[in-house]
Amino acid sequence: MKSRIGPYLQSAPAMLWLALFFIVPLLAIVSISLMTGNSIDGYTLTWNFSVFPDALDQYSAQLGRSFLYGGISTLLALIAMYPVAYWIAFHGGRRKSIFLFLLLLPFLVSFIIRILTWQFILSDEGIVLGTLKDLGILGENAHILSTPVAVITGLTYDALPWMALPIYVALEKIDRDLVEAAGDLYASGYQQFRRIILPLSAPGIYAGILLVGIANIGDYLSAQILGGPSTTMIGNIIQTQYVQNGDYPVASALSLMLMLALLLCVFVYARVFGTRTIQEYA
Repeated sequence: MKSRIGPYLQSAPAMLWLALFFIVPLLAIVSISLMTGNSIDGYTLTWNFSVFPDALDQYSAQLGRSFLYGGISTLLALIAMYPVAYWIAFHGGRRKSIFLFLLLLPFLVSFIIRILTWQFILSDEGIVLGTLKDLGILGENAHILSTPVAVITGLTYDALPWMALPIYVALEKIDRDLVEAAGDLYASGYQQFRRIILPLSAPGIYAGILLVGIANIGDYLSAQILGGPSTTMIGNIIQTQYVQNGDYPVASALSLMLMLALLLCVFVYARVFGTRTIQEYA
C-alpha cells in the first residue's frame, strides 16, 4: 500500500504548485474571457464564446506578425549562436567558463535598458545610420526604427544567450571519443559534424528553439520601443486591451488563443523533430 501511495505523496508538492500557479489562473482567464460588461460597471459571466472568433478576426494580422517575427528572430539566433556554442564547447579549453561569462555579461543589464540602447543605435542619427549618412552611403531619409528590421533585431539580440546555453550544454555532453573514432575511420570534418556532432546536439537545438521561440512570439516591449503601428505584435494588443482599455475579456481571449497556438506549434515541432534518432539525422 505504501509503495503505491509513495510516488503520489512525493509528487504532491509539485502538483499543488502547478494547481495554484497554473491551473487556477488558467481557469480564471477562461472565465474572464467568457464575460461581458465594462471596467466601470463590472463584468458578468455570460458564456460569450463569440469573443474568440471576433478577436481572432480583428487581430489576426498581429497574431500572424508575432509568429513571423518570432520565427525569424529564433532562426537568426540559432544561426548566430550555434557556431559560438560549438567553439566554446570544443575549443574553449580551460577558459570555457570565462567565455560563457563574457557571453552572458551584457545580459546582466536590465532588458529595458538594452532595448533602449538599440533604439539609440538604430535611430536616424545614431551610431550606425548617422555614420553611414555622413559617409554618403545612405540617403538622409533612410531609417530603421519603426520597421520590422528594428523589431526583429531587438528580439534576436535578447534571444542570443537563451539559444547559446542549451546548445552549449548539449555539445559539452558529446563524447569526444566518438568524434575521434569518426576521424580514425577517415571521416572528414564536415562528415564528423553532420553525422556525429549535429545529431547529438539536437536536444540543445530543440530546447533553444522552444525557449527563444515562445518568449519572442509573446514579446511586446521590442515592438513597443523599436517598432511602430505597422509592427504591432499580439503582445502589444493584449497589453493595451488589459491595461489601457480595461477590456479584460478580449485580452483574456487573445492570451488563450496565443497559448493554444504556441502549444500546437510545440506539439507539431516535437512530433516532427523531437523523436528523431541519430540514424535519421545521419
